[in-house]
Amino acid sequence: MDTTEKKSSIAEIIRERRSVKKGYTNKEVKKELVLDLLNDAIYAPTHGNRQPWRFIFVGQDQLPYFAEKVSRTYPEESQENRRQYLMEPNAILVVIMEAPPLPKQWDENFGAVSSMIQNLWLLAWEKQLGMVWKTNPHIYNEKVKELLDVQEHEKIVGFIHLGYFDEIPADKGRVSAEEKFTVYKG
Repeated sequence: MDTTEKKSSIAEIIRERRSVKKGYTNKEVKKELVLDLLNDAIYAPTHGNRQPWRFIFVGQDQLPYFAEKVSRTYPEESQENRRQYLMEPNAILVVIMEAPPLPKQWDENFGAVSSMIQNLWLLAWEKQLGMVWKTNPHIYNEKVKELLDVQEHEKIVGFIHLGYFDEIPADKGRVSAEEKFTVYKG
């Protein structure tokens, strides 16, 4: 590609997107906006059109109670730290995946959910809504799964922390594709 050629708006958003881990403002993340973003994000590729996801939204009003319950699943000495950590965002979206027993289908489902999360991330960024995909130990905890009514055939893929922000995190850069690219020569 000619380097003087302007990037498309989607390429710009992909390159500009950041993980917003902290520094959220007090502006409420409304469930209606998250639903609107999800209704576009779910157009991610999904093998056999399985659409292997479901979502649990924890809004600002429920976040203190939710953070308290999840933090109690940690050892006592870690509970306050975890409670504060879960209170940092303005909302949390729990993403749950259908986890079939066949490894091929499990991989396909995880790929679809990951693609959907990336779509959500880009759409949120476009609206100046920050997010980060968290895979902390509590997503594997049986008590947290019970709290969220996660079924035996499901997996918590992550807690998506959401919030508006004033400061854009710094660009950490990427290793160029050329450095990780080879051509098969049989």
